[in-house]
Amino acid sequence: MAKVKKAYFCKNCGFEAPKWLGKCPACGEWNSFTEEIIAKESGSIPAAVANVPAAKPQRVSEIQQSDRKRIDLGNAELNRVLGGGLVPGSLILLGGEPGIGKSTLSLQIALAPNGLKTLYVSGEESAEQIKLRASRIGIANEDCIVYTETLLENIVAQIDEQQPDIVIIDSIQTIYTELIESSAGSVSQIRECAATLLKYAKSTATSIFIIGHITKEGNIAGPKILEHIVDVVLQFEGDSNNIYRILRGIKNRFGATFEIGVFEMLENGLREVDNPSAILLTHYDEPLSGISVGASVDGIRPYLIEVQALVSNAAYGTPQRNATGYDNRRMNMLLAVLEKRVGMKMFSKDVFLNFAGGFRVSDTGLDLAIAAAVISSYFDRPINEGICCAGEIGLSGEVRPAPKNEQRIAEAARLGFKKIIVSAYLPKPPKDVKGIEVVRISSAAQLPKALFTE
Repeated sequence: MAKVKKAYFCKNCGFEAPKWLGKCPACGEWNSFTEEIIAKESGSIPAAVANVPAAKPQRVSEIQQSDRKRIDLGNAELNRVLGGGLVPGSLILLGGEPGIGKSTLSLQIALAPNGLKTLYVSGEESAEQIKLRASRIGIANEDCIVYTETLLENIVAQIDEQQPDIVIIDSIQTIYTELIESSAGSVSQIRECAATLLKYAKSTATSIFIIGHITKEGNIAGPKILEHIVDVVLQFEGDSNNIYRILRGIKNRFGATFEIGVFEMLENGLREVDNPSAILLTHYDEPLSGISVGASVDGIRPYLIEVQALVSNAAYGTPQRNATGYDNRRMNMLLAVLEKRVGMKMFSKDVFLNFAGGFRVSDTGLDLAIAAAVISSYFDRPINEGICCAGEIGLSGEVRPAPKNEQRIAEAARLGFKKIIVSAYLPKPPKDVKGIEVVRISSAAQLPKALFTE
């Protein structure tokens, strides 16, 4: 009988240590080490992976490029986030909160009319449960094979036997290998299983989707090395009380990062939203104060989003500052700039900030729209109709150009806005943008006049 071997692993980065440590020497996290049982001599490497020939060093000029094209998954939004389709042999990690729609999106990929043979491996649901959801979504691909298994060696053997175009594994936390004696979902199990799947994907040009759970902090569960191993990391975001979901590319070796795809959760699955601006802008019967429109860009996709702010007198000694879908520290910085550079008495005001549709926004180009909504609510005066904002605000109150400003202006013009407020330090907008007036300001102090002047 092999001697039981134990080790300690950092839950954040996967660093291995022979004894417990208070602080991880690799990533600096405190109290992140957990004890696990490892005994690699008790198992064997899956035959399908073990038979892969070893790679040989090659000169760059001698490497032959493959002529394989990207795979169309039959889902325009997902193709956009992946950079134009699925690259053969890629390993994709899909993460998100419980109930956000990860399994639904994965099953829709498997059932889409894309003509691809798909192996759907589930370690969390029975075949009957998957069939119930498939009937609700609609079965458009008869070449979808469902396999309920959690042992990695059996999964690799089935992939080798079925020879599918795409493999979907739900989820990586339920898969385990006999090479390691720790329980499924542990740091060592996740790392070993992901590394084996990566080796198989690269050697056979089989694309593999793996679903990952997330922690209460919003990070993907398991070691950080999991995100380094995979080719693409997709984050599924959204409020469970809201019908809209956002698929965001956090990492992509084959395309642009932070590209987004927007979906609407319906009874029969997720529906693609090809025009996010239409769902993020609300039409009111009469103008309301505290509402502005900002032009944002995620990846290469521009869209307009409604910013809502409420400024009221503080009932207690310490004002409340709450932001939904936005960084609280960034909002506090903008409020300090408005107080210092515009002369608004914000020290005695409660401020609440919200974005339409439950979006989480990190684009600094929306600083001007946030400041406009706060100014509108502070003076209780609606912004003139047809005005859009795009610009970044610095600590000295200067308005800096937002990245990809031309796309923002073009999107505002396409949706019928009459005026867009941008930085004065921008080069001239392209001549083909017609029907919209570009107002240039150099400081936040000029913003109130631009908002309320006809």
